[in-house]
Amino acid sequence: MVRVAITGAGAISALGRNASEFAAAISSGRSGIGPIRSTDMSRVRFQNGAEVPDYSHTPYFDDRRADFMDRFAQFAVIAAREAVADAAPEWTPELRENAAIITGSCVGGQSTEDIGFQEIYKHARNRVHPLTIPKTMANAGASHISMEFGVTGPSFTISTACSSAAHAIGQAYWMIRSGAAPLAISGGSEAPFSCGILKAWEAMRVVSPDTCRPFSKDRHGMILGEGAAMFVLEPLQAARARGARIHAEIVGFGMSADASHITQPSAEGAARAMRAALRDAALSPEQIGYINAHGTGTLANDISESAAIRAVFGSHVKDLPVSSTKSMHGHALGAAAALECLATIVALRDGILPPTANFNEPDPECDLDVVPNHARAAQVEYALSNSFAFGGLNAVLALRAVAH
Repeated sequence: MVRVAITGAGAISALGRNASEFAAAISSGRSGIGPIRSTDMSRVRFQNGAEVPDYSHTPYFDDRRADFMDRFAQFAVIAAREAVADAAPEWTPELRENAAIITGSCVGGQSTEDIGFQEIYKHARNRVHPLTIPKTMANAGASHISMEFGVTGPSFTISTACSSAAHAIGQAYWMIRSGAAPLAISGGSEAPFSCGILKAWEAMRVVSPDTCRPFSKDRHGMILGEGAAMFVLEPLQAARARGARIHAEIVGFGMSADASHITQPSAEGAARAMRAALRDAALSPEQIGYINAHGTGTLANDISESAAIRAVFGSHVKDLPVSSTKSMHGHALGAAAALECLATIVALRDGILPPTANFNEPDPECDLDVVPNHARAAQVEYALSNSFAFGGLNAVLALRAVAH
């Protein structure tokens, strides 16, 4: 089978406007969580989120093009531009015709949809913006990326709640590995900061009133985030032949369904996904040197994920660092797994394990090495990135460091 390299990475998030700023932030343990300023929060009980600070489309898109794009689609294109510039593929007509674009998004153009509902129901107007549908659709990110680069191969979007980007990257990985595509642009994007969806999350009672403290005994819930991360995937041999920089190698992908509860996580389902990723990569549990946890900071998830990790890794747990970078970039829903894949790449490439920020007190039910508060220098060969979604849909990526 073809080995698969990541040769391009791009990002925009609360931690910075590019992948380098993101890497610097997580390596220093800097949190991007703070007051949400892009929407009116006067009617929302919680106030904090992980927001791209002072975002405006003007450095990236002219007004005419921006009018066709919801914020989440803009983020997708911005991250894809950086990833493609980083990878610098040799675009030929054949490559453009056969390359794939696979993105993940949970809620799509939520801000556009919210504005439309306000026009109809709050302001009693009889029409909405004529581009509401193309701006709202979750596949808009993939569509705008295809137009940006003239890629006419298979392009689609996966929406599996908080596992969306992991499923997207995993499918892209399998397509490259099988020879179904010679190159793929893949990742996830999200922009959930609009009043309607924030009120919906408020009703779930899982959002923290202050910050995100994964695995800490005094955790109070998740913090929502926004942004995007995109990657260029291609065959490792082809990447080396053209002298491309290789950030990391994807070596396995596993999926599972809990088939138990729509919101409560299942340790058994999470464990099945991790075992499936290890099996796909032909790795033993003892070969994994780091896990980027799903780690939402909710009471249920962190206990369940800890139990799943203990079930899969047994006695190796005592030597296995596990951290949650949601403590810094927030829970970006459909983009979360892409940002966390990037954090895992940073760990493997740069030899720096990102910390679990905002950690105060160990929880006996989450008895893992969570790399509390401070990054740790460590040379790791193999790592997992966990993503476990509402609906019980789980996806796990296995990555490998590449010697340079």
